[in-house]
Amino acid sequence: MLIPSIDLMGGKIVQLVQGRRKALEFDNFETWIKRFSSYPLVQVIDLDAAMGSGDNIDLVRELARKLPCQVGGGIRSVAVAEAALSAGAQRVIIGSALFAQDELDEGFAENIARAVGSGRLVFALDAVGVRVVTHGWRRATNVSPLQMVRTLEPWCGAFLYTHVETEGLLQGFPLDVIRPLRSATSRQLIAAGGIRSQEEIEALQTLGVDAVVGMAIYKGILPGFLTALE
Repeated sequence: MLIPSIDLMGGKIVQLVQGRRKALEFDNFETWIKRFSSYPLVQVIDLDAAMGSGDNIDLVRELARKLPCQVGGGIRSVAVAEAALSAGAQRVIIGSALFAQDELDEGFAENIARAVGSGRLVFALDAVGVRVVTHGWRRATNVSPLQMVRTLEPWCGAFLYTHVETEGLLQGFPLDVIRPLRSATSRQLIAAGGIRSQEEIEALQTLGVDAVVGMAIYKGILPGFLTALE
């Protein structure tokens, strides 16, 4: 399954390279809402909230009303997760809140699963090298992606793996990093980070992995998508 991504920063749709350099920026929301409306799931990430530099909560709510969304960015408590779900999100993405002192916080994972239901939770494992990173990809933890999947599987419905080193570069996604994770969990597994072609999406699907795509869509590289300027 292809899951289009809408990343928000400063009230606009953006695409970043490796979470740091802004490469694209748009404010034609209705255009993208229309283009994504036929997809069973769209990913919406509030980058400002993820980085602790504000939020785009009104835009997130609007998108959640108009599109079937899984929403992430700054969701670090049960109350915030419940608010996002009440606003219309189908699922919420949890990342940094799953860690305490750079180690996994199993208690938090269990508590939020009990509060909202594990099926409505996507746990994000953003990786640089062999470590999961948090807080907008700016802090390295002591946890590996494989350790995170094996430990937290009981409390979520899906895992979202982002390969930060290829994110936004359109250099392709390294399939070798996702195979051990697919073998380690029965949960839905979603991959992101540099995916640029239909062939890659199909290769991931063969492995039983869904694909989040951003840059290749907004640049009109994938078949079926016009460029953002058309």
